[in-house]
Amino acid sequence: MDAGQILQERGLISRGQLENVVASNGDATTLVEKAVELGFVEEAAALTALGEEFGLDYIDLRETEVDLSLLKGFPPKLIHRENLFPILRENGQLVVATSDPFDLYPIDEVSAAMGVSVVPVLAARTEISKLIKRHLGVGSETVDGLMELTVDDDVELLDDIETDGSELSEMAQEASVVRLVNEILLEAIDSRASDVHIESQVTGVVIRYRIDGLLHSQPVPAEINRFQAAIISRLKIMARLNIAEKRLPQDGRIKLKVSGREIDVRVSVIPMIHGESLVLRILDKGAMVFELRSVGLEEDTYEALHELIQLPHGIILVTGPTGSGKTTTLYSALIEINQPDTKIITTEDPVEYQLEGINQIQVHTKIGLTFAHSLRSILRHDPDVILVGEIRDLETAENAIQASLTGHLVFSTLHTNDAAGAFTRMSDMGVEPFLVASTVEAVMAQRLVRRLCKHCKEAYVPQRADLPADFPFDELDARPLYRNTGCRECRNFGYAGRLGIFELQPTTDSLRQLAHDRVSTWEIKKEAQKQGMRTLRSDGWRKVLAGTTTVDEILRVTKGDLNFSKPR
Repeated sequence: MDAGQILQERGLISRGQLENVVASNGDATTLVEKAVELGFVEEAAALTALGEEFGLDYIDLRETEVDLSLLKGFPPKLIHRENLFPILRENGQLVVATSDPFDLYPIDEVSAAMGVSVVPVLAARTEISKLIKRHLGVGSETVDGLMELTVDDDVELLDDIETDGSELSEMAQEASVVRLVNEILLEAIDSRASDVHIESQVTGVVIRYRIDGLLHSQPVPAEINRFQAAIISRLKIMARLNIAEKRLPQDGRIKLKVSGREIDVRVSVIPMIHGESLVLRILDKGAMVFELRSVGLEEDTYEALHELIQLPHGIILVTGPTGSGKTTTLYSALIEINQPDTKIITTEDPVEYQLEGINQIQVHTKIGLTFAHSLRSILRHDPDVILVGEIRDLETAENAIQASLTGHLVFSTLHTNDAAGAFTRMSDMGVEPFLVASTVEAVMAQRLVRRLCKHCKEAYVPQRADLPADFPFDELDARPLYRNTGCRECRNFGYAGRLGIFELQPTTDSLRQLAHDRVSTWEIKKEAQKQGMRTLRSDGWRKVLAGTTTVDEILRVTKGDLNFSKPR
């Protein structure tokens, strides 16, 4: 009796659903996975039913304590090739998890290899795979010489690659290296990583993923070091970089399709003292949602910003460090005002996401197409709204101001610590203060904080001594705050995803006067707060009180607002 018949007889799927599954994938080994993927049956229920039929127990690996000492001496090829994992030793017998009750021959191989009696139990294939990656390292199956397997076709390159026929390029095209690089990329995407750091250290290769803004080291087997040159070469070939050049930094881009989703990967290669190091910035087009209401704006901040982006002309600036979500906020604002009767043109370096109905220009500094140059051309293209990726120099700033003075609404970014610093930053570039004061309509500073995992966040009643002095105690009202704990759903981080905290500073008449008089950032911020501006810190406290993030997160990314005494 095959899996489909068992599930149908037990009433877990209907005949029609079974026929649908078989039409999609008739292999009995993967029939359960396909039925689960199509939403016809819960995986736990299906595996429990199959286990009862074959006399096997089903275990939930997320709730099971695994004896990792059993990995010593366990045949690694069987772990990777057959997706097995040793769980515990009980009454002299070895309990091993498998996801396939139809093929227990690998269990006999384990018994013969280890000389012990083996008891198989059923577990979800994905959970077994997670255990393998967590405890044996990303790409561990590759270094165990299992590359007689087919190269994983979940990763599809959208651009043809070119090789120079050298020995290094041929090595980079070997199936083992291709699979290893694909495994690194797939694991990063599955982990929601924004960046992958592949670093050449004195001890060998170090791989770290940046997840929700923080770097996390990935376990990798020591044997991976012999693949180091091939991994780097493979990625450089994919990004159309010069694999022979190892002395100068290089930048490139990889276009992938992963499980039907388009992924852009920006590649940065820099030579270090122990070899080349790479950083891969992952841009998952399918996972991005550009909606101004969903970036974390409080309702009153959203209403104020929505009003500002409807202005006919002027400059609206978004400030913050690299990776603080400025591009996402600006894209969301553009989409909100994008209408058939509005011509929107952007100039970016690089164009991170392609937006429907919006004209986007890719800056190419090497051939002279800078922000300033493209902005001059944009003004002859009859736009209504312009986005300048970043104001980096006086020429770009002056062109942006000229655009705003000639009836255009201009969006751009600056690298300043807070909203008030934008005025002094532009003046320091050489822009006349009266021009800054008359054209900048608003500045919004932002940061990203990690969002508490909704599955495991824990309520607690804080003690006053445990909270910083600028925490709004009067708004606490004996309500609980929340802290991170960690669970399987969030990979034991306690956080899942991020949201923005914001400091919106509309330019009032008094602020224009201060900017015109070229006063200090401190005085501008003090005046803005008197007029009701909520700082990054205070907006962060609102997120804490709402239970979406923690006190520690706000302390990590913001400075306190208490000390307004003028420095000597």
